[in-house]
Order: sequence, then structure tokens, then C-alpha cells
Amino acid sequence: MAGDQQSQTTPATASPKWSPPMAKARVVRPPRVVLDLEKLRHINCGLGRFCKYLSAEILAAAGRSIEPVFFMPPTTVQHGTNGGVEHIDVSPWRKESFASLYRPLVQPFLRGQPGERYDLWHITNQMSKYLPLDDRVPVVLTIHDLNFVHDDEHKNRPHAVARKQRQIQRKVDRSVAIVTDSSYVARDVAAHLRVGQRPIHVVPLGLAQPVPASPSRPTFMTQGEFLLSVGNALPHKNIHVLFDLIERMPGKRLVIAGKKSTPYGAILQDTVVKRGLRERVVLTGEVSDGDRQWLYENCEAFLFPSLAEGFGLPVLEAMQCGKPVFMSRSTSLPEIGGELGFYWDSYAADHMMSVFTAGMQRVAGDHNFAAKLRAHTDSFSWARTAQAYLRVYDSVLRSGAA
Repeated sequence: MAGDQQSQTTPATASPKWSPPMAKARVVRPPRVVLDLEKLRHINCGLGRFCKYLSAEILAAAGRSIEPVFFMPPTTVQHGTNGGVEHIDVSPWRKESFASLYRPLVQPFLRGQPGERYDLWHITNQMSKYLPLDDRVPVVLTIHDLNFVHDDEHKNRPHAVARKQRQIQRKVDRSVAIVTDSSYVARDVAAHLRVGQRPIHVVPLGLAQPVPASPSRPTFMTQGEFLLSVGNALPHKNIHVLFDLIERMPGKRLVIAGKKSTPYGAILQDTVVKRGLRERVVLTGEVSDGDRQWLYENCEAFLFPSLAEGFGLPVLEAMQCGKPVFMSRSTSLPEIGGELGFYWDSYAADHMMSVFTAGMQRVAGDHNFAAKLRAHTDSFSWARTAQAYLRVYDSVLRSGAA
């Protein structure tokens, strides 16, 4: 009885009833999205600038929606990390030519490893040599153009065309979504690659604020008005047709700014000499950003007869300076120039001259034309481009592909 009494009088001092430990609150991190910025090593080329501007605006716009991770050469960190963004160093062993060999061996060890686990990988150009090591990571692929399918140089080398198509097709097969710079490229991709059910998103490029123009006339320029064309001397740029046009414009000069040390560039230079145009046609070679901006700001009009363009950024750069633009009606250019551009339907000199004359008359009769051109370019911004890419990322992540 004494024992029973004791047991009845001590419940308040007995050990408390056991309960399981409180579970720790789960920390939900934003999705980790890798941007392939390998082309930052060529910061002054088109793909290098695409990487620079897109990554900067992704950082500015992402907030907590994603956690960007930059895949970039260690020597280019100053162009993209903004001081504290995680980055992966580009190195030869990460190239797909090597990674495809050892991926099957390391794949089992990657599972559950947070350092190698990413939620999405963005390949920012169709010729990239890199893919995520972990084959579970979904891929978004940007295809800027398939110009090699159309230009004369590759048409005469069908094996080269087929090889490039195979290289891009492998990335398409690895991707869950594709992005193009224009509707034209989206149609080209659907026509020349096996896309299957993958969505193709059209996200136009942005237009950066212009750099300050050189304070004085470049040394290669003499006094007087001039027409301008910008682009590297490659066959698809179709620059030679401008010589017939300039011959029909007594007193006019033509400046062609861009790399000229190419086989096509040599043909252009030889043609200038043979046709007696050395005093009226200037092939500058590569120019500084400041000199190129000076040319844009001081030219009378901009000429762009290119046969194959995924986007055609020089068109917008000239319009941003209020300059009338005469261009091909082919490929993506009508999308970029819109109703304010002047278009050639053929490259017969008389037709080109007729379009140019009518266009300049329209410009002369509309004192607000330059302002309209600048307003048109305002719709192309890298901030909008980044927001569109964030929506693509979100659509992939929400689809369950990750």
C-alpha cells in the first residue's frame, strides 16, 4: 500500500511524457540557374556582348526568383559576377568532347551532391561546347541563327553544313526549350532541325545605351558627307552590291566599318581598286567603339544589304542615332526595322537606287522622322530581354522538367 500511495502522490514530479523533437523548418532556396557565359572571353563580339548585357540584367531582375550561377572563364569575372555571384570556371575538361567520356562514370556520384546539383542550365549560343555534367539538369538552348545553312560559302560545302547541323542537333536533343532572337530564326530552326514537342520562345535582343562617340573625326575619315555600312567582310553580308549603288550617286562616299582581313574582304578591296572607287569607298577594318559610334552619329544614312541575319543589331544602332536605314527584306530584318525601315526586294542597282531616293525624300519631308526612329528603338531593351528569359526559366521549372 505504501508503494501504491507513493505512486499516486508523485505524478507532478514524474518525468514528462516523451514527444518527438520538433522538425526543423525546411529552407526553400530559389532555383539555381546556370548561365553559360563562356563567350565573355570575346567581350567585343556579338556573343560576348550578349552574355555581358543579359547576365547583368538577369542579376538586376531576378530578385529571389532564381539564384544565378555564372559559367565563365576565370579571367572574365569582372564582366559578370557583380562582386558576389557564384561562378563555375570554364576549363578544358568541362568541354563536351571530354565530359561525354567520363559522364557515365561519375553520374552515380553526382546524385544528391548539392555542389553539382543545378535546377536549370542555359546554353546561350548554339555552338557552345559545354553541357551540364549531371544529365538530370534540364537545358534551355538559345539559337541565334542558322546562317551557315544559307550562305554561299557553306552551300558549296554540304559536308560542313551537315556537320554543323549535327552539332546543334545534339544540343537540341538535350534541351527542353529553345529560344531564338527572332521569329525568322524560329521558323528556320523548325525547318532545319528536329525540334519535336519542344517549345520555341522568341525573345528579341536588347539595345544598350550607346558608348560616347570619339570626340573628333577618326583619322581614316576625310571631310564630307558619307553613307555607312557596318559588318565584318563575310559573303552573307552582301556588301559588294553597294558598289553598284554608289556608282549611281556622284559625289557620295561609302564607309564600310568592320573586319576586312577575310577572303571576301580581299575581293572587296580588289573590286574597289578595279572600279576606280578608292576615293569614294573606305573599308576601315575593325574600329573602336567610339569611332563606330562617331560613324553612326555622323553618317547620312545606313545601308545593310545582308542576306542572312538572326537579328541585325546594327539596324537598331543606326536607328538609335536617328539615321534612316536601307536594308534587305530577307530574313529577320523586317522584324527589326519595322515600318520605319526602307527595304530592297532585289539587288539590281536601279531598284536599290529607286528605294534609296524615295526613302530619302520621305525622310526630308518628315521633320520628326529621326525622333520616330529613336522611339522605335526604345522598345528593345536588355531589361525586357532578361525579363523574357526569366519567364522562360520559370515555365521550364514549373513544368516539372527540373
